[in-house]
Amino acid sequence: MKIALIAHDKKKNDMIELAKEYKDTLSLHTVYATGTTGTLTKGATGLDIICLKSGPLGGDQQMGSMIADYDLDLVIFLRDPLTAQPHEPDINALLRLCDVTSTPLATNLGSAHIMLDALRDGKLKSRKELKL
Repeated sequence: MKIALIAHDKKKNDMIELAKEYKDTLSLHTVYATGTTGTLTKGATGLDIICLKSGPLGGDQQMGSMIADYDLDLVIFLRDPLTAQPHEPDINALLRLCDVTSTPLATNLGSAHIMLDALRDGKLKSRKELKL
């Protein structure tokens, strides 16, 4: 499966801890991340992560393009809903694309744990398996 990791600045430590907890599961899949999130998570976990650009510098749009092309199976986007983001339109477009393409999307730690548990337990199917 192809998995995207995205985290706002105040959520990057949460993403790192999540990736550490699910390192064995994530290591079995292709993982993409926006620039800073990917670099920090890769450094802390040793996971092989394909880093795109930083979110505000086009990384959100790169992820959006992958979603629009049905090239991602799961998106974990730990958002900070209490801080205004200068690239909010890009974020909203990415979330909308997940809805349009029926791409599973976790936007907080609770939903991320549920999806990664399902992935670990073989209960989360790829887009190909679901024929989406």
